[in-house]
Amino acid sequence: MLELTALGTWVGGLIILIGAVIPAVFNTFGGQDSGGFLLTRAFEGYNRIVLIAVAVLTLGTVGRAWLNRRGVIDYPVSSSEWNVLGLMVLIAGAITFVLHPQAAALQAQAFATKGDAARTLAFNTFFRLHWPIRILYVVNMGLGIVLLGIRIRSWIEGHRR
Repeated sequence: MLELTALGTWVGGLIILIGAVIPAVFNTFGGQDSGGFLLTRAFEGYNRIVLIAVAVLTLGTVGRAWLNRRGVIDYPVSSSEWNVLGLMVLIAGAITFVLHPQAAALQAQAFATKGDAARTLAFNTFFRLHWPIRILYVVNMGLGIVLLGIRIRSWIEGHRR
């Protein structure tokens, strides 16, 4: 149950950020600077929650594999489940520890830049890095949905046996 809660938080949190928080921020805080900084902080919080979800999912998956090998449960961990979880963890780690900190630094630099030409250049640099990050978030969300389907299918098959 903890694993499904962690997975639901991971996927659902991103859906809420994309579908509700981002539009609300830019419609409420008229300025790009304040809205941008708020969203950066929101995604930093989301990334911390994802790290907790990674720990829960990894420990739960390892635990289920161990219990299945011992014959305590009949709920095996498939190779596709390991692969999808591993890819999700890799993407989340790349975003959290490499890409997001770089993007936050570029964003702060762009907001601090004076002059229209220099500011435009700074924002273009920021958006060139930010675009792949957004794609990775959506890919990770899709992988989370796939992993949820894999887990539900294997749970149902385990109960049929």
